[in-house]
Amino acid sequence: MAHPRGLQTLFFTEMWERLSYYGMRALLVLFMVDQVQHGGLGLTDATATAIYGLYTAGVYLAALPGGWIADRLIGAQRAVWTGGVLIAVGHFTLAAPGKIPFFAGLVLVVLGTGLLKPNVSALVGALYPEGGGRRDAGFTIFYMGINLGAAIGPIVCSALGEKLRWHYGFAAAGIGMVAGLVQFHLTRRHLGDAGAPPVPGTSTRRDWRLLGAAVGIGAVLLALMFAGVVPVDPVWLSKRTTVVIVGLAAAYFTWAFGFAGLDAVEKRRMGVVAILFVSSAMFWAGYEQAGSSLALFADRHTQRMFPSLGGEIPAGSFQSLPAVFVIAFAPVAAWIWVALGRRGRNPSLAVKMSLGLLLLAAGFLVLAVGARQALAHGPVWPSWLVMTYLLHVFGELCVSPVGLSSVTKLAPKRLVGQMMGIWFLATSLGNLLAGLFAGEVSGDNTGAMALKFFQVAGAAGIAGVFLLSLVRPVRRWMGGVQ
Repeated sequence: MAHPRGLQTLFFTEMWERLSYYGMRALLVLFMVDQVQHGGLGLTDATATAIYGLYTAGVYLAALPGGWIADRLIGAQRAVWTGGVLIAVGHFTLAAPGKIPFFAGLVLVVLGTGLLKPNVSALVGALYPEGGGRRDAGFTIFYMGINLGAAIGPIVCSALGEKLRWHYGFAAAGIGMVAGLVQFHLTRRHLGDAGAPPVPGTSTRRDWRLLGAAVGIGAVLLALMFAGVVPVDPVWLSKRTTVVIVGLAAAYFTWAFGFAGLDAVEKRRMGVVAILFVSSAMFWAGYEQAGSSLALFADRHTQRMFPSLGGEIPAGSFQSLPAVFVIAFAPVAAWIWVALGRRGRNPSLAVKMSLGLLLLAAGFLVLAVGARQALAHGPVWPSWLVMTYLLHVFGELCVSPVGLSSVTKLAPKRLVGQMMGIWFLATSLGNLLAGLFAGEVSGDNTGAMALKFFQVAGAAGIAGVFLLSLVRPVRRWMGGVQ
């Protein structure tokens, strides 16, 4: 099955971007909580993890205006290039000492990722206008590039950042993004007209003015924050942002059910989407603790000194495990779903989502026992973290195949674009909750770490069992959508 040469361009663009993103992300919390005399920022655990949650949530929220800018103004190809430049500049800004460069770098990476991430995926789809199995195979190859970069980045950046200097790790992430930009520029011709700029229309000038106003307002607000004129408490901001996202989602679903003119079938399907929203937010609230509470557990409560392996294993390098497991087990999971489908036994939407939550719960149960051992007897073997990550990835492989795909199928055609935004809101909400929770299991609250992990396991487990009890109603409410 031959694929367009442009797929290679996008594969390596995304691989290098994910290498830089996950490599930098592996350092974030560890750098923020590190003492100032060692080159870190010396922030409290609660503040650092709240900032981490805001940052990762911001990446997903920025994808919404990023897609709009490409669709209405500059096209996907220019959006990918501009986003990559902003990301590279952001990483090199992070490599400079001081709090202002650090936060300015985070903002640049968020803006750049918001431009690049949704549009590089859109370009993959544009290479296969015929759709079908060839398009699915192309996305599978592209998905492997994502995880290859995510596997390499934490290993490289953690080795440089933790063993030498933090800022070397951030600079390495920037070099990775530059490599992605170079190959994108050299092979961009293979993309042809895919993602070309839209034809200017009567609304183009208005859209540029709207974008300029938004950028101007954002720049002024950021300048006031950096200058200290507008004080910012990251924990407070993270909590309030969580409330805002929940409020927006509740308001949207209220409008959809009551005022969008949906018929009975569409309302039932919209109810399934609401269930998916809550389930997804809960899953990512646990899964996305990989860079916060699990990173701190790796740093402070895991035995990492192995002379036979060359000394101490950097704490951040453990964050490469999820991507490694996805590369290893995604083909197996795909084969299982296909084999079950041939026998007419492919699990339904609700079953897969509930399995994802139950596997997430199992992972935190393992971590809770490991935390209890660590608090009682000192650092534990890395096997506790390895097993936790493995179970979480098994959960991801249940959730990922049914997430956005099911939402686009269930949503009324006139609301599909809006529902994609709602799905991004669920992921952002999960990231915010992950950051807030991580602040409750570290620092002065380390003694409660095991109990908190047990509570997360219990909440995810109860949600998974409850969703399992809704299998038949959900299948009925979907109205024939598979």
